Amino acid sequence: MGEIKVIKVKQSVLANNDLRAAKLRAELKEKGVYFINVMSSPGSGKTTLLVDLINRLKDKIRIGVIEADMDAVVDASTVKEKTGVKTIQLNTSGECHLDAKMTNEAIDMLDVSDLDLVILENIGNLVCPAEFDTGANANMVLLSVPEGDDKPLKYPLMFTRGDFFVFTKMDARVVFDFDVEKAKQRIRNVNPDATFFPVSAKTGEGMEELCEFLRNKVAR
Repeated sequence: MGEIKVIKVKQSVLANNDLRAAKLRAELKEKGVYFINVMSSPGSGKTTLLVDLINRLKDKIRIGVIEADMDAVVDASTVKEKTGVKTIQLNTSGECHLDAKMTNEAIDMLDVSDLDLVILENIGNLVCPAEFDTGANANMVLLSVPEGDDKPLKYPLMFTRGDFFVFTKMDARVVFDFDVEKAKQRIRNVNPDATFFPVSAKTGEGMEELCEFLRNKVAR
């Protein structure tokens, strides 16, 4: 029998995705649009955080939002109702992540010609979304206090891929055993250049610092 040929499908898919992502980034740069991909586990507070961020920023920055879910329009409806910014829902029909092709289609539907910042709320999952470049300029990864400070040990790829990290629900730290310094160090072990923002969308703690950081990113 002849030699068996092994086809590395995942590698090929990811290579094609990376090319699409790079092309999308270049196109958005030409249009002066900054694109952020928000990733985290379900229930970490992504939508609540984004609503507060957008309401603090929308008078200074023109913002559009892409809400991704396997199904339903709950988050898109919430963001639209509570912020009034341009928002679309992207349903993946069972896929646990977004890739650059999906994102590109959503960007076209959103129409970014009048926007400075596009925020993608990716599907809640600490595994699959980390594997795919969406074409974003930066990955914002959320880690909530109730989840625990050990998540960077359990899901290292996600915390390797993040560009900056937001510790959400800091108002709950009096109830949960969450060590901020341990969380930072565990992330730095896989991502030495990480930047951190401990925040609470409920009390406003740390939100202005995060807003200023994002304004500076968009202005570059």
